[in-house]
Parts: sequence; C-alpha cells; structure tokens
Amino acid sequence: MEKPIDHYWTLRLRQVQKVLEKNHFDAYITDSPHQARKLALDTIIPDLNPTSLSWGGSMTFTSTELYNVLKNNEDLDIIDTYDKSVTPEEGLDRRKQALFVDLFITGTNALTEDGRLVNLDMIGNRVGALTFGPKNVLLFVGRNKIVPDIPAAMQRIKNYTAPVNAMRLDKKTPCVKTARCEECSSPDRICNTWSIIEKSFPRGRIKIVMINADMGL
Repeated sequence: MEKPIDHYWTLRLRQVQKVLEKNHFDAYITDSPHQARKLALDTIIPDLNPTSLSWGGSMTFTSTELYNVLKNNEDLDIIDTYDKSVTPEEGLDRRKQALFVDLFITGTNALTEDGRLVNLDMIGNRVGALTFGPKNVLLFVGRNKIVPDIPAAMQRIKNYTAPVNAMRLDKKTPCVKTARCEECSSPDRICNTWSIIEKSFPRGRIKIVMINADMGL
C-alpha cells in the first residue's frame, strides 16, 4: 500500500467526520492545505455569501494561505485582527468588532474522537467567537489535533500547545523554560479561558475542514 500513514489518517478522519455531523457540525475532509483553501473559496464561502469577515489566531488557517487571499477582498467588510500596524487599543477594538461578522475563521486546539472542540485562550476573543456572535464559524483542523477525549485534549493543550505558543510569541512565562505548564500567575500567561463545544448551535453554524496533514500546534 502506498502512503499507509495518509490512508490510516483518512480512516480516522472519516470516523471523526461522522461524529461531528452527529453533533450538528458541518464537517469536511481534505488532503492538503491547498485543497482546504480551494474548498473554502469554491464552495463554503460562496454558499454562505458573507458580507463581513474576520479571523482569530490560527497557524493552521494562515498555513492554508487563505488569509492572504481574503485580507484585501474589496467585496467584503474585512476586520483584520492580524494587522500589526495598528495600536494595541485598535487591535483589541477589532477583536471586539469581529464578534459581529457573518463569518469568523480560525482553528482549534484539539478535536476529540467523539466530536468535541476544546480550546484555551489568553484574552478569549477566539473562544468567544466560537461559542457566540458571528453568524458562521469556519475552522481548519490538522490531523494532529485529534485526541481521544477531553482529558487528553487538556493535557495536550496545557503541556504542549500552550508552552510552544508561549515560546513562539516570546512570552515571559515559566513554561518557556520548563516546556510544561507550571500553573503560573505571570502577566504574560496565555492560558486563561477554556471552552468545550459539544454540539454546533444552530446546526451547521460551525463548519470544520479537517486536513490530512499535521498542521499548526
């Protein structure tokens, strides 16, 4: 058999797709970041026909290069929360405005095998948008985000995702030095707000594009 690892993950992704759909999510499987971007541009976004759009922090989303395609789209009201040229105050204001858009795009920290989304945020704009606000939410999820259950998701997030993100963002937290969660009280702490989404409400509001590749953290 050619590409047994990809075949293995295809079977796993199909199983997760079934439980996601049972949990009222719209779920898709793609083979690559390029295919995920094409699905979004050719099908998902046109079907939703949004007039306003924004995004939350996600390395997987940016890896699809969809951000570069959308950020200068003159047909959409774009609230660019990635723009580094604005002041911190303006950046925070944009994150608040992003809660009112037609379509919010981001990723997830973990996806359990029984179809639940688990996330941990610093300021909460991403988990806030996931749970309430934007009319529709589109998630890009690499196969490496799939975990057996919620305890495994929390373990992965606290002792891998968060420390590596703290390192990536040059945060002054203990985990940068120890590579594990120290339950710190640092002003730079990025682990403040949990969310667990068991079902999409309304049905289909959250759309999940799974990618058969290791993506993001």
